[in-house]
Amino acid sequence: VQLVESGGGSVQAGGPLRLSCVASGYNMEGKCMAWFRQIPGKEREQVAYIVTDGTTTYADSAKGRFTISQDKSKNMLNLQMNGLKPEDTAMYYCAATTNQVTSWCLSHPKPTDFAYWGQGTQVTVS
Repeated sequence: VQLVESGGGSVQAGGPLRLSCVASGYNMEGKCMAWFRQIPGKEREQVAYIVTDGTTTYADSAKGRFTISQDKSKNMLNLQMNGLKPEDTAMYYCAATTNQVTSWCLSHPKPTDFAYWGQGTQVTVS
């Protein structure tokens, strides 16, 4: 399984950014996938989760500003970020699991619950 993120960069506060994650060797159908982020010296924290029936859930910091989505035809996970704030500055990671239980995904599983990770893409908001 390989996850490759893209779309990070530098943006001014209030601006948008769209992250993408292409999964290879992984069938996302029915699985829980997520975005996490991490600042150096701090623990990796949740951002958003999705199950392929379209059910989503978000960390409080992302609610109302971020949207997680999937394009199953491209085996791609996306994160649309609007109204970015300097405190959103972090390395953003795509994560995937073999778990197919929707209720589990919606319970905001921890990073250690995810078996597969991308290399990360840096988002800097100034």
